[in-house]
Amino acid sequence: MTDRIIVGITGSSAPQLGLTVLQALAQVPSVETHLVLSAGATRSIEAEMSVSPFVFEELADVVHSTDDLGAAISSGSFRTRGMVVVPCSMRTLASVATGTTTDLVSRAADVCLKERRRLVLVTRETPLNLIHIRNMETVTLAGGIILPPVPAFYHRPRTIDDLLRQTAGKILDLFDVPHRLFTRWEGMPSAENVTDAAR
Repeated sequence: MTDRIIVGITGSSAPQLGLTVLQALAQVPSVETHLVLSAGATRSIEAEMSVSPFVFEELADVVHSTDDLGAAISSGSFRTRGMVVVPCSMRTLASVATGTTTDLVSRAADVCLKERRRLVLVTRETPLNLIHIRNMETVTLAGGIILPPVPAFYHRPRTIDDLLRQTAGKILDLFDVPHRLFTRWEGMPSAENVTDAAR
């Protein structure tokens, strides 16, 4: 079976996160990527990056229209490893939490939950209200994973791209996709090593 991962990109801020994930997956020939851009994502890409959505589409193996509820990824019989929505708007989070599948992004996510496949929602909003938090709880209880793109600094990032790659690496880890996007934490140096280095 072809190893497939669905990438959904919605209208939240930071479409750069989705692009970084697509770029990383494009380097893994064993993975077939299926991309869905919501209508909001198209607007965010143009507003925040000043590029065409084609820049995203050319990185994917298969591109689906968000209005095409008859697409292959709308059925559980179409086997995939799972789906990541990156970034995930609060509207899409709410659709997934309530099972309201109004477009292909929310439908494909719903399929992953019902088939017990990996679903990762990279929720991008701050601060959070109680509705957001409860929707995250609902998705988590249903088997999804909420992965806010919280920047880490243990790998000593120097650029925004370093931060984007670290989040993309965390996402790929959840799908067991090998990568070298950032330097992993190896633990604090022991007291003995610190003493030796000081001699």
